[in-house]
Amino acid sequence: MSDHITEYQGSATMDKITSLAKRRGFVFQSSEIYGGQNGAWDYGPLGVELKNRIAGNWWKEMTQLHDDIVGLDAAILMHPRTWEASGHVENFTDPLVDCRKCKTRFRADQIPPENLAAKKCPDCGGDLTDTRKFNLMFKTHIGAVEDEAGIIYLRPETAQGIYVNYKNIIQSNRMKIPFGIAQIGKAFRNEIVTKNFIFRTCEFEQMEMQFFVKPGTDVEWFNEWKKRRWAYYEKLGVRMDSLRWHQHGPDELAHYAKDAYDIEYLFPMGWKELEGVHNRSNYDLTRHTQYSGKDLQYIDQESNNERYIPFIIETSAGLTRTLLMLLCDAYDEEKVISEKNPGNDEGNARGETSHGTGGSADDWRTVLRFHPAVAPVTVAVLPLMKKDGLAELAQDIRSGLKEDFATDYDQAGAIGRRYRRQDEAGTPFCVTVDYESKENGTVTLRFRDSMEQIRVHKDELAVRLYQEIKAYRRIK
Repeated sequence: MSDHITEYQGSATMDKITSLAKRRGFVFQSSEIYGGQNGAWDYGPLGVELKNRIAGNWWKEMTQLHDDIVGLDAAILMHPRTWEASGHVENFTDPLVDCRKCKTRFRADQIPPENLAAKKCPDCGGDLTDTRKFNLMFKTHIGAVEDEAGIIYLRPETAQGIYVNYKNIIQSNRMKIPFGIAQIGKAFRNEIVTKNFIFRTCEFEQMEMQFFVKPGTDVEWFNEWKKRRWAYYEKLGVRMDSLRWHQHGPDELAHYAKDAYDIEYLFPMGWKELEGVHNRSNYDLTRHTQYSGKDLQYIDQESNNERYIPFIIETSAGLTRTLLMLLCDAYDEEKVISEKNPGNDEGNARGETSHGTGGSADDWRTVLRFHPAVAPVTVAVLPLMKKDGLAELAQDIRSGLKEDFATDYDQAGAIGRRYRRQDEAGTPFCVTVDYESKENGTVTLRFRDSMEQIRVHKDELAVRLYQEIKAYRRIK
């Protein structure tokens, strides 16, 4: 039996995404039992698995598939002079205004220009304060005494840890320019205005790669990395019509940037930055040379020992922001009409091999169309019935798949309702164990996107799943 999709509900809204994220265990409000901590979120069982898959795929893309890129895990706490050299102490600020009436705080660059000019609150019409700068770094103290000598910062980005280790990596790993250093790690920004769920938060994770090149080749490498990063999202199965490039204008360029482009995604709240590709010139290494007193020049032995400070091409993406993007991109609702009356467990118990939706004959389903490479659960194993040895056989099959795939097991409720739960969690494949499985060893393999069901021998499941993952193409 096959199900027919007759109508689509439309795109995701942020309310639907946040509701699903909590209901299915992707994301919870931090410290929720105490009223929640603004700008902080906890990642539940499905959320942490999704995060790990995203990070693993990015790491593979950057390091395993590139012979000229190595990894690094730098400390969160760095010498405070690092942030003076990088310009963060002086320049890492947001322009803020407050409403004297409703007490709402705004970033000045995110309210309508006419409101800012008239000093009129866009929410209540009250008077706005003058614009003032607010540094976004979290400042704390290290040591037993809280004095000026003990001031230290939680890093606002991971890139500086790469720059201060660049010479160490050249020497220890015999790297030759051009080469890159990749890192995934926590960063902290004292965001005054946090909104749109996990899009902008105070604590987040970055996936950054800094690519060191010879001056004069930076434009060529900048364009090359733009192509590579765009192609990466195609590999993840993202709807490419929801992505676009945005070039930073003169007023948007960071103090270190020669050129900068953002890959923007069409989130429910509009087009927003997903990843940045930046030509940082030689600003960072030049500044660290000045502030540290260490010679950070590269000695190019293939060019008669020519000395120069490399230019840097940066690719920088937020791990948690990528997670939000994938939730939004994967979310779908569709009406499904079955050819037969579904969910007849009594009939299935008599040996029927087609398993229905377990709902009404006119049914809506919510589905997350994750690429199998990032789905929190790759395959769910479901016994049609809990009795007659089906549950034990299903557990044996799951045990055989655990070594190679992220698995789930569910025996509660009608089979169709279990399919729906797995659809909502984004599980690409379901394996149903029924009475025919006991007779000839075959199981039903169900595909999330099409809801197609086929019979596969249990001994051939792993190979078939590998084939399906490798050949996966999003159908919508």
